[in-house]
Amino acid sequence: MRMKRMAAVAAAAALALGMTACGDDKGDEGTGSGSKSFAAGSTMERLYKAQKIKVGTKFDQPGFGLKGLSGKPEGFDVEVAKIIVKELGIPEDKIEYVETPSKVREDKIVDGSVDLVAATYTINDKRKERIAFAGPYYEAGQNILVKKDDTTITGPDSFQDGTKKVCSVTGSTPAEEIKKHVKDVATQLVLFDTYDKCRDALKGGQVDAVTTDNVILLGYVAKDEASFKLAGENFTKEPYGIGVKKEDTDFRNFINDVLEKAMQDGRWKKAWDDTAGKFGAQLGAAPTINRY
Repeated sequence: MRMKRMAAVAAAAALALGMTACGDDKGDEGTGSGSKSFAAGSTMERLYKAQKIKVGTKFDQPGFGLKGLSGKPEGFDVEVAKIIVKELGIPEDKIEYVETPSKVREDKIVDGSVDLVAATYTINDKRKERIAFAGPYYEAGQNILVKKDDTTITGPDSFQDGTKKVCSVTGSTPAEEIKKHVKDVATQLVLFDTYDKCRDALKGGQVDAVTTDNVILLGYVAKDEASFKLAGENFTKEPYGIGVKKEDTDFRNFINDVLEKAMQDGRWKKAWDDTAGKFGAQLGAAPTINRY
């Protein structure tokens, strides 16, 4: 009888331990640890089993994706990507960040160089011809950066006289938009592969202005208020999304679910407050996810 009682106690203890372990796995959900289960053959399963992921982002965007002293990019895009990665059950230190300038974002997704792109990536129909978007997770607006003492440029219409040069980035939505406002694209629009080069050209007097999304430009102003300011109001709406392969509907739906959850539980706002929010940009209300 004594042996039977001891066996019963041991069995009960084992059952309790098993229940505790199950509870721990649930508690670890979204923290990059614990047990996860995804549909067989899905991108989520592949990434979880590999315990690593490649994230495409920018390295020159203050507040969104700027390579810091740690040698890794920091910013709102990066923090949003981290939220997604944690929900995949992958530790943060297993993220490989791949520099992904505007002109190669679709290429990086299509050729498999990255698993997702979070890089101030405006959702539009032309890009949807090659890739798919989850989101949006933020809505920016195009604006213009000028020197602090410039009073001649007050908005996009200031380029219609044909005398002022404006800089943007190859393959970007802002570059295409500003073409509608300049008199002579060939002589007025200067294109580089990064916005840092545009900023340097403005500071050096090679161009009169830089145009891209307001939150990116606010980052440059915050870092050098003595040199720069914004000219006028936003003149477009730029919904930012997460880029994935066009045919990967399951992965896109998974990311959309994660984004909605993060917007509701406070992680989305915290990511903003810790990054771009420090520059004075407004987060606004959570955008509605476009589940197309």
